[in-house]
Amino acid sequence: QVQLVESGGGLVQAGGSLRLSCVASGRTFNGYAMGWFHQAPGKEREFVAGIDWSGGRTYYGDSVKGRFTISRDNAKNTVYLQMNSLKPEDTAVYYCAAVWSPMGGSYRRDYEYNHWGRGTQVTVSS
Repeated sequence: QVQLVESGGGLVQAGGSLRLSCVASGRTFNGYAMGWFHQAPGKEREFVAGIDWSGGRTYYGDSVKGRFTISRDNAKNTVYLQMNSLKPEDTAVYYCAAVWSPMGGSYRRDYEYNHWGRGTQVTVSS
């Protein structure tokens, strides 16, 4: 079992930046593919970014390509989401998720992940 705790959310003006962090505990972090999702009020949870266990492969949702960057530090059991050029439509609760995947693979669907954090609120004002 792995526990995930997100941090770094907050209120920012459009065009600004935030960096989210997700710290994992409970099991070895290596071997887990990690993902970030967001969910706005009244909308479905949406894939934002994913990264394989080594950090060698990253992939993004269409709405954030070129603006967001996912990375990880396995020595710190932490995955990051650097968010630049933020837009009001990025306002949502952001969730960190994990799935055991030591052989690689990419995961864009929320049902593919079996460990979730409680989320951190990101609000972008216009």
